[in-house]
Amino acid sequence: MPVYEYKCMRCGRASTHVLLGSGAARRRPACPGCGARRLRRLMSSFAVHETEAARMARLDERKPAGESFYRDSRNVGLWAKKRARDMGVDLGPKFEATVEKARSGKLIKEMI
Repeated sequence: MPVYEYKCMRCGRASTHVLLGSGAARRRPACPGCGARRLRRLMSSFAVHETEAARMARLDERKPAGESFYRDSRNVGLWAKKRARDMGVDLGPKFEATVEKARSGKLIKEMI
């Protein structure tokens, strides 16, 4: 499904539009804020799927991670898993289950 993002040249508002049909990319929708049709198409962001193994390989546990690292729930327990793997320690299925609960938010709900 073609989704395009535009910035209004009059009011500066960014908006997302689904445009169907042939020639949809050439049509300019109206700004939802001011109704103007002078919109500039923006470069859309995209997502990349990354496996836990790839995130673990990229993680340098000797350096502090950035704020965005801690906002991603997939990174919960990643540091401990990597350190345990590097030291040859198996933390067992109970640790894995606890990490999965923490990633899903269930661990916090159980604590309340």
